[in-house]
Amino acid sequence: MFFEQTSMRALFSTHPKQNQDLGKEHNRTPLRELFQIFQKRGVEVFTQFLRSQFSEENIEFWLACEDFKTTESATKLQSKAKQIHAIFIDKEAPKEINIDHSTKATIEKNILKPTRSCFDAAQSKIYSLMKRDCYPRFLSSDIYLTLTKRAGPPTMIRRRSRSFVFNERPEGTAAWS
Repeated sequence: MFFEQTSMRALFSTHPKQNQDLGKEHNRTPLRELFQIFQKRGVEVFTQFLRSQFSEENIEFWLACEDFKTTESATKLQSKAKQIHAIFIDKEAPKEINIDHSTKATIEKNILKPTRSCFDAAQSKIYSLMKRDCYPRFLSSDIYLTLTKRAGPPTMIRRRSRSFVFNERPEGTAAWS
């Protein structure tokens, strides 16, 4: 299942089935070249975009959870769980993520004896939010378009004497080719 993938690569998948909810326009967007760029700068660029949208806490939480899952020591697991809770989950958290009350309550219960999966439900919800909301906006953002050196969608204009809407085209080019 798509949501079980836990890598940044999953956010920027080129597989059409995995991106079908991003809309037809985004399914046609080839992201292979972006992968090369994102291997080096992906997290930074996506975080920069999320910061401009006032939602960088989402990617920061997701990355903190990824790091948390690699923790071996039980004492470090406990320490990191408390830190993630204090930064992202607590009602007074400086970077509180938007999750429902029952998920918060489950996390608060689970961090008493943390396991590597104690944040999975919240991480999945945040991932889903980024995939459904942030990623499509990212694909049409200036940051993404500049990064991939693509022009935005053509501007639609209305001609005075006609009731048709035309795409802008250079002077002297045929309307019907």
